[in-house]
Amino acid sequence: MDLSVEIAGIKLKNPILPASGPLTGDNRKMLALERLGVGGMVTKTISTKAAEVPRPCIIAGNNYVMNTELWTEFPPEKWENEFLPAYRAESGIPLIVSLGYTVEDLNLLVPRFDGFADGFELSTHYVADDPKLMKQLIKAVKKHTRKPVFLKFDPSVPDPEGMAKTIEEAGGDGIVIMNSLGPAYPLNSKLKRSYLGSEDGFGWISGPVIKPLALAMVKRVAKSTSLPIIGVGGISSALDVIDFLMAGATAVQFLSAALIRGKSIYKRIIDDLPKKLQEIEVHNVREIIGTAKYSNNKASYEKRLPVIDKEKCTLCGLCVDVCPYFALSIKNNAVVVVSEECFGCGLCQSRCPVKAIGGVLL
Repeated sequence: MDLSVEIAGIKLKNPILPASGPLTGDNRKMLALERLGVGGMVTKTISTKAAEVPRPCIIAGNNYVMNTELWTEFPPEKWENEFLPAYRAESGIPLIVSLGYTVEDLNLLVPRFDGFADGFELSTHYVADDPKLMKQLIKAVKKHTRKPVFLKFDPSVPDPEGMAKTIEEAGGDGIVIMNSLGPAYPLNSKLKRSYLGSEDGFGWISGPVIKPLALAMVKRVAKSTSLPIIGVGGISSALDVIDFLMAGATAVQFLSAALIRGKSIYKRIIDDLPKKLQEIEVHNVREIIGTAKYSNNKASYEKRLPVIDKEKCTLCGLCVDVCPYFALSIKNNAVVVVSEECFGCGLCQSRCPVKAIGGVLL
């Protein structure tokens, strides 16, 4: 199975990259991830000074990560003189250098790191979502490099389609969608405060919980621009990768899943991706890119009743318990649907743990 893709002239052996963050915070960490088979690398965001990161700074549940991480805790000199020379001496995959945050920062940083980078990612997480500023950021980078420049969207961008067009007009080469959401507050009832060490205990949330939001933004932007997209936000399986590619991304990044389920998830997803692609009868990963970005569902008001497969049903009762219309019950060792009460909402089918319910979600 051919997993290779090309994005803004950068050739990747597969579409999987780590997202900028703690796992890509120095050469040792990046090389460890490279050995797991990723197609490209993204550094932790480098700025003109080291970040003072409050601690504790990372907590996780089964489907989310909350963090108080900022940019790299090392000064740019450390990256320029130590981390990137050491990484480049051993690496064999493309490197995207993440930089931030202001025009003044970029004018200083891009010339220092252009020799190491195959491309640049500009983090806009801490600057205003202003089209004029976005143009200035792109202009600042383009003044110092011919390498492709990717803009990473913050979830708060009020008009993703309009911002994408602004980036395209300003000469940007691609868009990374999307960053973590926040502020989020992980209150601990025993402590009567947040676990996190930041001021007020606030952090940023990422991981599988934000996947539907990230997918929606990818789909919206993919329909509005010809620029390539790197999808980020909630990826934790090969099927998630396929979802993002179908929505319009050419490559993906993820990091939170590795913090929840372990760093080996990179290898597991890369190994599993060919099998999942074969199941949908495609011959290379490029065939699925953007196949769903123009799939516009028309509003449907048809009431479809759930159909219970008695052979699969284990009578666990979950569908009965969750039904918001009180339309399901168990009688005579079978799930019964009261058609007059059923609204055809689809919740029971989506929650059935053994996939014994059909008929509503087509």
